[in-house]
Amino acid sequence: MQSGGCLCGAVRFEVSGELTPPDACHCSQCRKQSGHYWASTDVKRADLMVQGSDQVTWFQSSPKVRRGFCKVCGSFLFWDPPHRDSLAVAMGAFDGPTGTHLHMHIFTADKGDYYDIADGLPQNRQ
Repeated sequence: MQSGGCLCGAVRFEVSGELTPPDACHCSQCRKQSGHYWASTDVKRADLMVQGSDQVTWFQSSPKVRRGFCKVCGSFLFWDPPHRDSLAVAMGAFDGPTGTHLHMHIFTADKGDYYDIADGLPQNRQ
């Protein structure tokens, strides 16, 4: 069981089971919403329990995806494609050690020019 939440504590979550290896998304939408690239792990909906879900605001960032954040403090917590049985949860929102490590970078064609990706992990341009 892993737990986490937003900066102010209005939204808390628990994930049952092991976390999948996270990826780092460098797309322009993730960079604009998070302020840098965004690392997340995919979690099956059935494995995610959210307390304070009434404090989550959803932004429909594209026809197929919405992004969830705390309406009190603004923490970006979830990337949700409603047509899938899983959603992405922000790695930075977990309370403690997660026991996992990044496994790849995605949308690297959109990465910012102010940093390099030099960790040797696979990179997917799209």
